[in-house]
Amino acid sequence: MLIGHFTEQPWQHPNFQAPVTPAGGTVYGYADLDLSNGDYDPAVGAQLYNRYIDEKLYAEEVGFDALMMNEHHSAPFCMQGVTNVEACILARQSKKAKIVILGNVMPIWDDPLWLAEQLAMIDMISHGRLVSGWVRGTGRESVTHNANPTFNRERWEESHQFMVKTWTTPGPFRWEGKHFQYRYVNPWSVPLQRPHPPIWIPGVASQETVIWTAKHHFPYVMLATLLEPTKQYFKLYHDTAAEAGYKSGTQNLGYLFKVHVEETEEKADEVGRKYIRGVNNPFNTGNEGRVRPWIQSLPGITSRDSLRRSAELFGRAAPVGRGGQAGGDPAARGYEAQVQNLSIISGTPKSVLPKIRHILEELRPGSVFFWDGDGMMEHDDQVRSLRLHGAEVIPAAREMGKELGLLSPYEVNDGTGFDQEAWAKVKAGAPAGG
Repeated sequence: MLIGHFTEQPWQHPNFQAPVTPAGGTVYGYADLDLSNGDYDPAVGAQLYNRYIDEKLYAEEVGFDALMMNEHHSAPFCMQGVTNVEACILARQSKKAKIVILGNVMPIWDDPLWLAEQLAMIDMISHGRLVSGWVRGTGRESVTHNANPTFNRERWEESHQFMVKTWTTPGPFRWEGKHFQYRYVNPWSVPLQRPHPPIWIPGVASQETVIWTAKHHFPYVMLATLLEPTKQYFKLYHDTAAEAGYKSGTQNLGYLFKVHVEETEEKADEVGRKYIRGVNNPFNTGNEGRVRPWIQSLPGITSRDSLRRSAELFGRAAPVGRGGQAGGDPAARGYEAQVQNLSIISGTPKSVLPKIRHILEELRPGSVFFWDGDGMMEHDDQVRSLRLHGAEVIPAAREMGKELGLLSPYEVNDGTGFDQEAWAKVKAGAPAGG
């Protein structure tokens, strides 16, 4: 089982005060895309960027197998607007951890050839440790980058086709697609890994994406969703794989969930509550602020079938399906409720390990990512937790994974994460590209 570390890398400032206004009588705070960057202090930003990189490097030092990053735009809750920059730094500064980008927002890239070159460089600099994750993004990304949401899925799928061909087909060649056209494709940088870096797809509640991912043999990583809906989507993945003619397993599934560790339960309770404090995060139950439905559900971003299925699984008011309903009972979004439903796990190693085991038994993922150091957690909070993760939690979780037969894609040599045509060439001993 692969065990990774993740944090959203939020903006933090000791003097920051978000405007507080009532919204429906249940949620308070500013709305998504409300804040002006006039409130941004680049001196604090410089401090935070370096802090988050230091924490990632320490996560590798204590024993995490992977360092996960994500990407959001014009978002105070996520400073990773250009996640490839940090990925490149970690590629050079880290030693053995996988560099997992979950992921690049493909539909907003007007030049996927440039992205293919960037990721190839990261893979080479890291000596083949890149995991390339591709996402469709939220309405926020379409708004802030002026990307037509009605073409979101089309551009995502064509970008995938183009990227795989660019990585696996010697150039030069032409590309004449619906959304991208190139006279000359012949990048002078190709990935070290063959046939290409593993491709993993993260998501929350899109049945089309789950089905697409399963058909392509790519791992699907669910992001901090409730256990029961997650089980249903994992079942959809397995059913789709069977229809596609192959047997999927733990190597095809990943799960991100919040885990913070302290020496005492009292300290864990104090610090764990910081998950839902700080700048509002529309993806963080209990700290959503006022979610703008028109941003989350722009026309074309999510199909009617997916909206219907999401409503059935998460409730009509749930915009993203994490932990609770943004428009429902405020008590359902509180810290205690999230501890109860395992949306947040914060405690001593002794108390968190049985909860981690329960998640592993229920979901059977081959890859897990512990989401820590977020909200208003300070550097010292994260370092203490990472130390305990390395000393007690990770070794015990590894043993659980072995006992439960949870294998990551790196432990099953079946082409999971790779374009199947290119993988077949590699198995046959033929060159896969470049």
